Amino acid sequence: MRFPPCLSNLINRRNHNHSRTDFFIPVSMVIKLTRISILDHDRCQPKKCNYVCIEYCPGVRMDEDTITIDEKTKKPIISEELCSGCGICTKRCPFKAISVINLPEALENPVHRYGQNQFELFGIPAVTSGDVVGLIGPNGIGKSTIVRILSGELRPNLGDFQDPPGWDEIINHFRGSQLQNYFQRLSKGEISVVHKPQMVDRIPRYVKGKVEDLLTGIDSDRTDEVIETLEIREIMGREISNLSGGELQSVAIAAAALREADFYYFDEPTSWLDVRQRLNAVKVIRSLAEAGKSVMVIEHDMAALDAMSDYVHILYGKPGAYGVVSNRRGVRVGINTYIRGFLREENVRFRKHEIEFKVKPPRVGEAGDILAEYTALSRAYPEFKLDVDEGTIYLNEVITAFGPNGIGKTTFAKILAGVEKPDEGKVKKKIKISYKPQYLSSDYTGTVEEFLYANAPSYGSNLFKSEIMRPFNLEEILDKPVSGLSGGELQRLAVAVALSREADLYVLDEPTAFLDVEQRLMAAKAIRRIIEGSNSSAMIIDHDIIFIDYVSDRAMVFSGMPGVEGHASAPTELRDAMNAFLGEVGITFRRDKETRRPRVNKPGSFLDREQKELGEYYYLKTE
Repeated sequence: MRFPPCLSNLINRRNHNHSRTDFFIPVSMVIKLTRISILDHDRCQPKKCNYVCIEYCPGVRMDEDTITIDEKTKKPIISEELCSGCGICTKRCPFKAISVINLPEALENPVHRYGQNQFELFGIPAVTSGDVVGLIGPNGIGKSTIVRILSGELRPNLGDFQDPPGWDEIINHFRGSQLQNYFQRLSKGEISVVHKPQMVDRIPRYVKGKVEDLLTGIDSDRTDEVIETLEIREIMGREISNLSGGELQSVAIAAAALREADFYYFDEPTSWLDVRQRLNAVKVIRSLAEAGKSVMVIEHDMAALDAMSDYVHILYGKPGAYGVVSNRRGVRVGINTYIRGFLREENVRFRKHEIEFKVKPPRVGEAGDILAEYTALSRAYPEFKLDVDEGTIYLNEVITAFGPNGIGKTTFAKILAGVEKPDEGKVKKKIKISYKPQYLSSDYTGTVEEFLYANAPSYGSNLFKSEIMRPFNLEEILDKPVSGLSGGELQRLAVAVALSREADLYVLDEPTAFLDVEQRLMAAKAIRRIIEGSNSSAMIIDHDIIFIDYVSDRAMVFSGMPGVEGHASAPTELRDAMNAFLGEVGITFRRDKETRRPRVNKPGSFLDREQKELGEYYYLKTE
């Protein structure tokens, strides 16, 4: 066994006059750790730093091959067997590309590792017929790796990336578990898989034609049922290239659900969907499990995840470095455990603080604390008209706007931002607005840092570093090309740029799309700090009920006929706005007794009927 230098010095130290060892360390006192070293290849730039990690490594100075150079990539290779874990290379690296992590002994046997100094996954969820299994955890923690393994796209190497095991060894590794039979069938090609991708906005790039051509071309006796449930009959004749984000999402869910398979995987199925559409998606996904299929869902909207899943697995660790799959839990217990940030059975705390939900929204500003006022507004297009009631925006408040897709929320945001001008009415007081659009472009050819230099006025300032750079974890993507960012990374960048501008009102259109739960919480806190620190306000368009409940002071309800006419109410107290909106949708929510988070009531249940009779669609006042 190789000891760290501090122990080796003590063990090997000898008295000049005696041959015995002065110090003896009992074996029982030696704590065994599994150490992994991670190198971010995107951030590592040896040409600029001239291998400072090698220069300062104590092991290299002792003529050990602790850090060597890969002949092909010219990147450093860190030996985890020789690394003492001193942390000097992590501190000296100017690009923060190195992470050295000590893992508990319990994490000795990984399911998969991508390569030397690359991501490592510990554990894998069991797949059972007739259940929807949800995965919840940060982005970059291994959820996609899990699905690639279960779909047969990636064979688990059990940590041995140099000499990967064959199917017999893999099956033997999982003997005695439900996964043994699953991998036996998978190895023989007896399991078919359907995958609904995350980035549905890219579908038009490789799928052409009309919606009806896509869906009716799938041999299924459930076509009409799925089309009606997802309410997409009206867009069947439209070209896929002309669909909105929400419409693309619904079509993608339909196309996946109509195909015949054993295992269905849905990656973030509620992004860009409004509340009603999210519940429709839940019905379709649940119907697959009820038909005896195995379903796995990655979802960051906790209300939707709660409604669609039977069980959940929490994933924790360090994004981009390693991920650990927790034990299976019932959906309510699992989500509440995630909110608390502590896994009691595993004795692991993965978040410092519990997420807290307030039963009553904060009070709005006092009379006189007015940021802006607008008269009744009207904007007409050839096929759509929007009418907005007169309203007031107060200083230091967050107003959320919610309603069906295609009802005019984005149009109203553009009117406030000055991008669109109303046909009737006006904003009484001219205010400076920073606007983040709903759909984001990744066509920029430079890096994230270059993009920030060009678009974020406060980039480089101490305020930007403390209030935006750190909360949004932008340091880890600074050297990445904007065109290569994931959906979540692109969203974080867009929200950060919008908040970096000096403004009276920050208008953010769907800022939570593709963000994980932790990032949504981070975004909510960052928005609150910035508007309070700059004496400004924010208007947020979003569909995540839990995020809305967490961040809102007041809310606006948009109603009408999507794509034809829309009506926006004046900003009002959150609970009143939610009751009005959910009353139209026909959905009721309750508060979880332990965490106070909003939960969807099962349609037709006792609580659902009781709340509808009382007109309390959001939650009962006694809760």
